[in-house]
Amino acid sequence: MPNRLINTTSPYLLQHANNPVDWYPWGEEALKKSKDENKPIFLSIGYSACHWCHVFSHESFEDEETAKYMNEHFINIKVDREERPDIDGIYMQATIAMTGSGGWPMSVFLTPDLKPFYAGTYFPPTRRYNMPAFKDVLSGLSNAWKNERDEVFSTSEKVTNHLQLTNKSQNDELLTKEHLNAIANAMRDSYDWGYGGWGDAPKFPQAMALEFLLHHSAMNQTNEFENLITHCLNAMARGGMYDVVGGGFSRYSTDNNWRVPHFEKMLYDNALLVRAYLHAWQVTKNPFYKRIVQETLDFVAREMTHPDGGFYSSLDADSEGEEGKFYVWSQDEIKNILKEDYDFFEAAYGITAQGNWEGKTVLQRVLDDSSLAARFKLDVETVTTKLAESHTKLLSVRDLRIRPGTDDKVLTAWNGLMLAGFAEAARAFALESNTKLSNSKYYNLATRNAEFLLSKLRPNGKLVRAWRDGKTTNEVFLEDYAALILGLLELYQTDFDNKWFVSAKELTDEMIEKFSDEAGGFFDTPNDGENLLIRPKDVQDNATPCGNSLACEALIKMAEYAGEGKYRDLAEKSLSLITTYTLRYPLGFARWLSSVENVSGTMKQVALIGEAGEENFEALKKIIQSEYRPNIIMACSSYPIKENAPALLNDRIMLENQATAYVCEGFVCKQPTTKIEKLVEQLNS
Repeated sequence: MPNRLINTTSPYLLQHANNPVDWYPWGEEALKKSKDENKPIFLSIGYSACHWCHVFSHESFEDEETAKYMNEHFINIKVDREERPDIDGIYMQATIAMTGSGGWPMSVFLTPDLKPFYAGTYFPPTRRYNMPAFKDVLSGLSNAWKNERDEVFSTSEKVTNHLQLTNKSQNDELLTKEHLNAIANAMRDSYDWGYGGWGDAPKFPQAMALEFLLHHSAMNQTNEFENLITHCLNAMARGGMYDVVGGGFSRYSTDNNWRVPHFEKMLYDNALLVRAYLHAWQVTKNPFYKRIVQETLDFVAREMTHPDGGFYSSLDADSEGEEGKFYVWSQDEIKNILKEDYDFFEAAYGITAQGNWEGKTVLQRVLDDSSLAARFKLDVETVTTKLAESHTKLLSVRDLRIRPGTDDKVLTAWNGLMLAGFAEAARAFALESNTKLSNSKYYNLATRNAEFLLSKLRPNGKLVRAWRDGKTTNEVFLEDYAALILGLLELYQTDFDNKWFVSAKELTDEMIEKFSDEAGGFFDTPNDGENLLIRPKDVQDNATPCGNSLACEALIKMAEYAGEGKYRDLAEKSLSLITTYTLRYPLGFARWLSSVENVSGTMKQVALIGEAGEENFEALKKIIQSEYRPNIIMACSSYPIKENAPALLNDRIMLENQATAYVCEGFVCKQPTTKIEKLVEQLNS
């Protein structure tokens, strides 16, 4: 008989709906039952694509004896961390404070007033890996609750006090250009030149750090970090963590060499990495980076997009009960599929009968295109074509396999990040190929996604966190607002349709009203949200940018568009919260750093007025948009300017009835110009 999770919308919770554990979703019913029966809470937090969450469930939550003990002694609550990042964030802090590390599955035991007294992650069914058995943990904590209640309460009070202290704001002076130079140099000094990236395995793609270095280089007109950026991008994209057959990136690499991934694919990783590769392509003009962007966006369009336009959350690591089975190959399989092209492909990927992971092969390049061209006496273009043809053949066979599970809920924040990627890629590729934006599949996907988010995830004008099968959750968080604002502004800068800007400004004002903290920055939960143990306020970037760093970035851009100083004031007050932390742990605050670049440097505001389709108007627009210009905010309109346009366009006129560009910097406007050469000079000065 299903438990109470059967009525939820989360695919992760639904995976546990037929467990013998009497699971409750987080809510008043479970919390009241804990108080009424004076039982501690077992809070289990995970997500659909989490491999060890599945292992834990199979070993313990599907076990009748274990479930019976859990039901007798605890109130058991399941939480999808992706739907409730507020709960996840609070108790992750507690888990790290109590154990020194964290991760998922997360297992936290709470008093009825929600204070944590014991925490961990995965527990095996029997003592192994130098870890206690889950049953022993349960019995020990049940005994402590009955016989050592004072000690339990003492521990829970200490942990709660720690959480409350760490949640307080700290205001510092803003970071300066000198700080940014020092941080960029420190990133270079700690970089792994042997394998690429930062730190040891497991290795995570640090897209936000690469974006900062790209931004920093552009603002300072230097290429001194280009070798690092390209080295890292090349290392990640040669295969293993990157799916060379179907496109898209896995969550992280389990080894230093980026060969064996944790095979789950998350929407947010691909959203962040798409823009890093796109910007690197704009800077270096390396076609390899463009291909990675296209393959990744095509993967999202093919495998992670709802028919109505929303982007799904993730693909599972497992299929048929095995991690990575969908993605790996045997030598014989590849031989049978590629036939006469096998020798060429074997040389490219170093394929052996033994494989490179558990007897199978995870595809990872060992020879680059130029080396392959030399070995097989081909030109580089032919090599690229032959490899693409082989990938297509392998993909057609792989598509016949049993697929990993898809977490098909649509999350506003992650969709906002991906919307920005599709919108910017559509713009960049259309400009490069001189094609109409309306003919771009990426642009069409971006507009459909924006419409989806502004309707399905904003029912009755109220933004929410998650949607699935026509049902929405009630919660919403800071990151949902901020990421969607940024996605809409990116889409506005692609097609200059005022409706995207209008929605972005409405959401910005709502965000300020619902989430602002008078001490600076923003809370993660709204002022009318659920009362939790603390009102969380995360300022550290993790796998995704934190809500505060996204909000700061959105406010800086909105200040330039709307001409309202209140937005800039709030952004600078937010930035004052992270100075000390950023100087110590820059990789943990990398998304913030791009905002610091724009505040400490000089943002340029560009307004372009003309007649849509007119040759010079389109030429001026292309000059502004075709390069990587992270310090530029652009508004554009045909004349006369339509209602609801950004204030940046106010009072702009066409000089001599010609398309005219206005460039302002700081608080000074340059001479308006109709000339391409003059505009280039103003943009580059």
